[in-house]
Amino acid sequence: MPLTISSSNRQVPGFTIATIGWILSSTSTGLVDWRVWHMDNSSSFPTGHAYVGMWKVCIYRHHTNISTDTICHQYTYYDDFLPLNVRISQHLLLLASILGLVGKGYSIHGIWSMHVGILQERKVRRSFVISGTLDMIAGLCVLSAVLWNYCCITTLQGIAFPPSFQLPFKPDRQETGNATVMANLGAVLKVLSGFLLSYRFSRGIPLTSLI
Repeated sequence: MPLTISSSNRQVPGFTIATIGWILSSTSTGLVDWRVWHMDNSSSFPTGHAYVGMWKVCIYRHHTNISTDTICHQYTYYDDFLPLNVRISQHLLLLASILGLVGKGYSIHGIWSMHVGILQERKVRRSFVISGTLDMIAGLCVLSAVLWNYCCITTLQGIAFPPSFQLPFKPDRQETGNATVMANLGAVLKVLSGFLLSYRFSRGIPLTSLI
């Protein structure tokens, strides 16, 4: 027998959480403040701070109390100065965005099919299980990038930027930026939505197999 609209309503919270998590994690990918570098007492480089992101770095030079210059440098795929952790994190974040988007497609297909009642329970369940699995994998990819970034900060790892950037290999001090907070929240929501979409569906709705 076809699934009812009340059954599909059980999956709406999971889909909503997945959407929010995907937006947060995808947005954080393009943000520049994954790491915040502070150059306070360097004699070789101008004082200021820099936002080091996964795809570009923005440098803020303090000339006076009211004057600040901002220069941003976009990374390219062929930049060999980027450390391995940044390159792998770039791919993890891109993979997470793609998996999250595909997962949303499966969720929409499952909810729509349950609403109009044109598919059997087994096929609908498969859509939600696939969607939930993709969401959890996407969340783990983002979480891996966040943890690796945090590890690089706590272990004081540097980046050998080109001399034209006028940045030291290591700053006087560095800390996590707002992008990591957004990415971490998005990752948690993705994992939670994956659990709600897959596990909750299979446990909460009796399965009636139709051939």
